[in-house]
Amino acid sequence: MGGVLAIDIGGTKLAAAMVDDRGAVLRDGTVPTPRDDVMGALARLVREVTEGGPRPLAVGIGSAGPLDAVAGTVSPVNMPSWRGFPLRDRVRELTGLPTVLAGDAQCFAVGEHWLGAGRGSASLLGMVVSTGIGGGLVIDGVPLLGPTGNAGHVGHMTVDPYGEECECGGRGCVERYASGPNLARWAREHGWTGADAKELAADAENGDATAVAAFERGARALAAMIVSMAAAVEVSTVVIGGGVAGAGKVLFDPLDRAIGEVAGLAFVKAVEVRPTTLGVRAALAGAARLAWTTLAPPPEPRAAR
Repeated sequence: MGGVLAIDIGGTKLAAAMVDDRGAVLRDGTVPTPRDDVMGALARLVREVTEGGPRPLAVGIGSAGPLDAVAGTVSPVNMPSWRGFPLRDRVRELTGLPTVLAGDAQCFAVGEHWLGAGRGSASLLGMVVSTGIGGGLVIDGVPLLGPTGNAGHVGHMTVDPYGEECECGGRGCVERYASGPNLARWAREHGWTGADAKELAADAENGDATAVAAFERGARALAAMIVSMAAAVEVSTVVIGGGVAGAGKVLFDPLDRAIGEVAGLAFVKAVEVRPTTLGVRAALAGAARLAWTTLAPPPEPRAAR
């Protein structure tokens, strides 16, 4: 069998790859995201990746959001030239192929479940903790995308109903406490003089008290969200990627402690938290997996238990 075309749309780069049914990358390419004519750059990238080989069978797209999977439109925050842009239809016109669209964090979760740290997990929450916090769910092996394609928006789950107002308009969102910029913001408000979350992580590793406290505060917010998700849908595995996850034990050690302190029920306490093994390749892998599912018959309904 040939391959499918996977596309990853981000504010800083566009990536595409031909991927076979085992997840092997046959050809790939990356270009910086231009300020204007993003579709022109994407069309050139698609031609570069697909020329000289078998025609792809389908296309999977993972895009920064917000998005509307029903309409097939995207409005990435860091791409002002795309507002309500009909990405799915434009790619379908470009390729003439079945095309599926999902959020980039949802594709991250699907990719990790297929090939990465969540492989074989019964129920997975994949999270990207970076400038923002995104997420995706795979339940009983099936991606849970939601009616409009926005399921798994865990960065905007409320972990403190009396907490800080979030940029989304909500209050007490986990992103306000645990995203990279907000970790650094809180630390600066408490006397730290560094520049960003990467520097904050280095200082925390070296024992700076304020930096350590910032990561412990962020980890507790993440733990509250993870425990809530585990209780709601019996998530058994959480895979975390993104720039903040690169902090390693500075993040994961306090997160493990906080989950142990917050969780009560045995099946909630049993949740396993793991770092990504695919890294930046996870979203492309997930987009490819979703493309392959467009070619397969839907699974038989599970028998009632």
